[in-house]
Amino acid sequence: MKNVISLKAALSKKATEIVLLDLRGLSNIADYFMIMSANSDRHSQAIAEEILKKMEEKGHKPLGIEGFAQGHWVLLDFDELVIHIFFEPVRKYYDLEGLWVDAPRINWEERYNLKEDL
Repeated sequence: MKNVISLKAALSKKATEIVLLDLRGLSNIADYFMIMSANSDRHSQAIAEEILKKMEEKGHKPLGIEGFAQGHWVLLDFDELVIHIFFEPVRKYYDLEGLWVDAPRINWEERYNLKEDL
């Protein structure tokens, strides 16, 4: 459910290159990492604000928020789901997908069929 709420919110604010990694069995940090790109620091902040708003409307409060003031890399920790919102050049530099290359990618477009809901 958190995945769907977050995806809808991110898409509504035009987040791009969204990747959902399944970390179950690979890490005790979280079950899922959601990684996405924004075209500016302010865009990262706007995406984060929308995700926070929609998650809180459904009763999900973040355990932590990091990097919001700068907007280069905003991290939203929702326990089993950790969301990473990157200004694109910063995303390429840190390459989380490369660090978690063993984590299966979830085809969220097929799994959640969100295009009909948007």
